[in-house]
Amino acid sequence: MIREIDHRNESAAKAIQRIQRPAYLVEAELMGFKGIPQLKESILEIQNSGENFLGYLEHERLMGFISYKKEGNVVDIHRLVVDPEHFRKGIGRELLTSLTKTFEGIEFIVSTGKANKPAKNLYTSFGFTESEDFEVAPGIFCTTLEK
Repeated sequence: MIREIDHRNESAAKAIQRIQRPAYLVEAELMGFKGIPQLKESILEIQNSGENFLGYLEHERLMGFISYKKEGNVVDIHRLVVDPEHFRKGIGRELLTSLTKTFEGIEFIVSTGKANKPAKNLYTSFGFTESEDFEVAPGIFCTTLEK
């Protein structure tokens, strides 16, 4: 089931952090870069985030989430995270489907590690196109995709 998550709630923020760290470790390995900010993000930082969160839950346990900010006619996706124990089960696809249906007809933007082929493949399957690469650290690149 997909529903909004109140990330300001401490237990929700802890659930976000519980799956965020191992998921971003996978991306860090793909990128060869351990400086991804979400790897070190505290519970308080999650609680104070200005993002909106949608979670995928099974039996009230968070299995994945997507976070975003909507500004005008643009939805900026900040995170799409799936518990690594549940990769390849369609959770990321369901979260992205839910978000794109909610904001159908407006522009989306997202950035991910240039080397993160699974994420890039998911976004392109939804009609996102790569718009630019940018360097986040010496020799480490991310890709912006838009729809």
